[in-house]
Amino acid sequence: MSEAQTNRVLAPEGSTAARPVVDLEQGLSGQTDDIFSLRPSGATTPIQVRNVLVADDDDLIRKILARWLTRAGYNVREAANGTEALQMVREEPPDIVITDWEMPGVEGPQLCHEIRQLRLQHYVYLLILTSRNEPKWVVEGLESGADDFLSKPIREAELVARLRAAARILEGERKLQQLARTDPLTGLLSQRSFYEILYYEFHQARRTKRPLSCVMLDLDFFKRINDVYGHPVGDVVLKVAAETLLRSCRQSDVVARYGGEEFCVLLPETTEEQAVNWAERFRATLRAAEIDVGDKKLTVTCSIGVSGLYEDTLTPEQLVDQADQALLCAKRTGRDRVVTYQTVNQNVEFNLDDPHRRHDLFEGILAEHVMTPIVAPLQGDETVEHVAAYFLRSRISSAPVVNENGQLVGIVSEKDLMEAITSSEGWNRPISELMRPHVITYPADTPVRVIYEFLCRVAMRRVIITDQGVPVGAVSRASLLRWFRNLVLSERARANGQQPATDKTAEDIIQDALNQIARERDKMERKLAEKPADLPAYLVGAASRLQELAVDILAFASAVQNPFGEQFGCGASSVID
Repeated sequence: MSEAQTNRVLAPEGSTAARPVVDLEQGLSGQTDDIFSLRPSGATTPIQVRNVLVADDDDLIRKILARWLTRAGYNVREAANGTEALQMVREEPPDIVITDWEMPGVEGPQLCHEIRQLRLQHYVYLLILTSRNEPKWVVEGLESGADDFLSKPIREAELVARLRAAARILEGERKLQQLARTDPLTGLLSQRSFYEILYYEFHQARRTKRPLSCVMLDLDFFKRINDVYGHPVGDVVLKVAAETLLRSCRQSDVVARYGGEEFCVLLPETTEEQAVNWAERFRATLRAAEIDVGDKKLTVTCSIGVSGLYEDTLTPEQLVDQADQALLCAKRTGRDRVVTYQTVNQNVEFNLDDPHRRHDLFEGILAEHVMTPIVAPLQGDETVEHVAAYFLRSRISSAPVVNENGQLVGIVSEKDLMEAITSSEGWNRPISELMRPHVITYPADTPVRVIYEFLCRVAMRRVIITDQGVPVGAVSRASLLRWFRNLVLSERARANGQQPATDKTAEDIIQDALNQIARERDKMERKLAEKPADLPAYLVGAASRLQELAVDILAFASAVQNPFGEQFGCGASSVID
């Protein structure tokens, strides 16, 4: 195969997308079928069947057929035998192949059989020319993969009529394929078609060690648009978003409507950092677009999650899921922004199948019941040196940052400090220059179930709980684990008529916790009187210990009967107070 043939491009009807011919030996087994014909252009160019390959060992017949077909408007290529025809089909599949039955080497029926074994980007219609008109030959030809026969001697009008019939069949089949592979409203790829290309691109990137990025985006408050302006306007907004995406992408990018108001873009040979730059440009472009709604102008924003291909990204689905996690964080931090998977810490997977959920345990539990309190948040003008010492003394790895009014403005972690600690000047930098301004927050009265499902879905470990913008606590996986472990132990013991874990009654355990709280209170009073330099760090630690004891009390409260024979509920605020 020549270099020019190797670099020949394949593109779907009506598309300008260009991709190299698939290397079936080095590529994915069974994954490359039809993938390049899936890339949409957003156009509605009619599908045309014009390319014909004529295979015949008789030069004169071949020339006559080529003249007739050219006169009828077809693009004709010629092959002198079956072997040559098979190679030409591999390199650039025609729409129709006309082959003689009897040829040296590979005969017509064998050629049809070999073509049917190839994984091509579209169906090829096969027509056999033969003087063998007996039924057994017709059966043999059809069984080999031929679509039609034409008996010799050949007449021009009949040949052209049969090709027109073949064209109608092919055009109808390709229209159905296009409808099945694209979203009818936007013209973008469907989710299924997107994954067909994703599988190929993912393994190509792995094999060639080239970057690959996935972008998930969601139109902000789209339901509100449908509710206020109606679904027809919502459809217009989706079309505008799709057209903006297509204009913003390269020919090699893959754009799909993932579902509802969600879109997914695959960016080959693009790092996560480059994908973020593209996403920011697209976000600004979409935000600036004005959509006419009667006498009004409607604007729309979007939230975007971006993920590159990491060493531990093992499957194509995981790449999309990483971008989806980043998208979820973008929506939770205020929408109309871009968030990368890199900011969502380490990848952790959870099984959220229904058998693993315990919905009944969530009843009545709010964030304020489970959270670890935040006693001493940081100020933005505090230096790296001070915060580093604070982290080390209090044995914490991150803390919220507030302004002079106590309002949450960001969060800073040990990882954020790392960029400043390698120089003497860096230790004097204010943490306002290093903190992350986008913080995942939930109100104190949020049901714990909501936070639980979020922490299961994403890779981050905790969220901040706020009360009118002021950080009051944090809910982490550890605090959820502690809460529900205690609750399950007490419920299990009560169901079995046993005391939980020890010979003590639930009342004894609660009393022990109350006594420990009293001792912690005495320690805090003595520490306050001493006014040591590390007082804030000590108070944070003491508050955390008190919270753990309060959690124990609340968990075992369900095992205690009050004088009226009623059980204390899991969310009884009097226990917390």
